[in-house]
Amino acid sequence: MIPVFDHEHAIGDVVARVRRHGVDCLLVDDGSSPACASVLDQLATQPGVSLLRLPVNQGKGGAVIAGLREAARRGHSHALQIDADGQHDADDVPRFLEQARAHPEAVINGRPIFDASVPKARLYGRYATHVWVWINTLSFEIIDSMCGFRVYPLAPTLALLDRVRIGRRMDFDTEILVRLYWDGLRVRNLDTRVRYPADGVSHFQVWRDNVLITAMHTRLFFGMLGRLPRLLARKVARR
Repeated sequence: MIPVFDHEHAIGDVVARVRRHGVDCLLVDDGSSPACASVLDQLATQPGVSLLRLPVNQGKGGAVIAGLREAARRGHSHALQIDADGQHDADDVPRFLEQARAHPEAVINGRPIFDASVPKARLYGRYATHVWVWINTLSFEIIDSMCGFRVYPLAPTLALLDRVRIGRRMDFDTEILVRLYWDGLRVRNLDTRVRYPADGVSHFQVWRDNVLITAMHTRLFFGMLGRLPRLLARKVARR
């Protein structure tokens, strides 16, 4: 499942690299421009590629949620999410699926291994979120909550989404992992290489998305306080 918003230059290669492993692709068009929409229409004519089109942009989280619901509607038990910008190594798809088969009750979460192309500001900026996630889970089980390469077990994920409204934009990836952990799911981290293409397109909006992420960490912190006895009990039990 690939959420797409104006990545017309990268998405074709991402789809080809995923399809190389015999995996069907569901493209979720998150209100893209006509140029990108045209590329997606062409890709959807290929065997094993289908398209879900959202009429207006809902943000990455909104597109992922729509894709997860569509995957469940089609009868799937799990969905692998990979981003459309070409940063992720699609050759790791079989490894993610192998881990999901071995641990069907867990989230298989990508742990990025960055090369020299990563902007240093982004690399170091991630640690603020890492620290808050470790605080809000009282655990180091979620090593990196910001990687958009992961496998979701659909039943517990959709049950959570039916119960709680989760951020629809760049706050989604982190918030859903923390809340799934709160619900008792294990998070299994899998190393995966990540590169930043020189011509890559980022839709991160510094002011808006940092405000959303700050608000998310605040919500999660107060949510953690109410769950503190349960989280501590789980920590002791797992030891």
